[in-house]
Amino acid sequence: MKKIAVIGAGVTGVTTAYALLNRGYAVTVFDQNRYAAMDTSFANGGQLSASNAEVWNQWSTVIKGIKYMTQRSAPLLVNPKPSWHKYSWMAEFVANIPHYRKNTVETVRLAITAREHLHETAKKEGFAFDVEERGILHVYKDKKDYQHAERVNKLLAEGGLERNAVSPSEIKTIEPAVHGDFYGGFFTPSDATGDIHMYSRGLSDACLKKGVKFHYSSDVTKIVPQDGGHLVKWKDNKGAKFDAAFDAVVVCAGVASRKFGRMLGDRVNIYPVKGYSITVKLDDDKSRAAAPWVSLLDDKAKVVTSRLGNDRLRIAGTAEFNGYNWDIRDDRVQPLVRWVEDYFPDVVTEHAIPWAGLRPMMPNMLPKVDAGKRPGVYYNTGHGHLGWTLSAATAEIIGDKIKAEMPA
Repeated sequence: MKKIAVIGAGVTGVTTAYALLNRGYAVTVFDQNRYAAMDTSFANGGQLSASNAEVWNQWSTVIKGIKYMTQRSAPLLVNPKPSWHKYSWMAEFVANIPHYRKNTVETVRLAITAREHLHETAKKEGFAFDVEERGILHVYKDKKDYQHAERVNKLLAEGGLERNAVSPSEIKTIEPAVHGDFYGGFFTPSDATGDIHMYSRGLSDACLKKGVKFHYSSDVTKIVPQDGGHLVKWKDNKGAKFDAAFDAVVVCAGVASRKFGRMLGDRVNIYPVKGYSITVKLDDDKSRAAAPWVSLLDDKAKVVTSRLGNDRLRIAGTAEFNGYNWDIRDDRVQPLVRWVEDYFPDVVTEHAIPWAGLRPMMPNMLPKVDAGKRPGVYYNTGHGHLGWTLSAATAEIIGDKIKAEMPA
């Protein structure tokens, strides 16, 4: 049986491990944390959103980034401090603007495929993840933003997604809890929400029961090419050192994938784009009744919501280009709190738990799902703001590629 090392136990890593397990490989997963899904897969927006597949490569995004530089609470914030990594990434981002249409359509198709795999896997393995299959509602307060969404809708339809225009009155019918004056919206009934951490932990437990080995609290320090494979070296949280040989390595390490790419002779130009979330505890009956069940996406504010069971509401958003920085800044969290208070005024926000994670973004906004330069090296990483949405599809793609090139 061929042995494969998967670097990273976030949602991309565990879905990859599952796909490889099902193809007959002996799989070992490494992660620096004590449990699965403790970094970017811990508390994201919770949306499984093919309707949010539009890539960001547009001149309007660049203009907004410049405009917002002096606004600390802006939805998109760029630290102007010079950095070769940041500015080279941005140059490639701009170079991909001509591919906006093609990449958006491709992302939609991936998201639709992934959705089917994700739900089937949870059902087959019998774990819960607070899923709500009630659709996702995009809302717009002005005509200009709505008209842009109309243009995006044509690309989503080209990719195979049904997203329907709705009037202000229909918005209130779909989600009666929401307050505000809207110009219009779009509703995607096939989209869903859930708890990404619960999903990742449930799937990692299923993998463990079926024979996947997990090395948690393990920092992979070196990957050395050998004849017919690679030697993976790591140390645990007590400093003890280990190594083991594998026939292949799959890098699913989020923002750390760039580092592992360098180890393996590949350029993986991922940039860490910070996002924030708050999880509002719905501790009283009034808050539970006033919180939405249908997921919302406010495109202008770059804010999404997900209802996680009866007693939690997740609100997430913003994009911050500030390097490998996990600091939770109050001036970035407060806009999320105010957004809840504006749209859902009867929800008590006293117990709002803040969180920040780094989205691993490629300049073209597409995940890197491919082989490296060296034999036996593969990547499934760089999913950006759609990690959970795309993970099940990209895991199948990389699983099929490995099976074709290195049969179990």
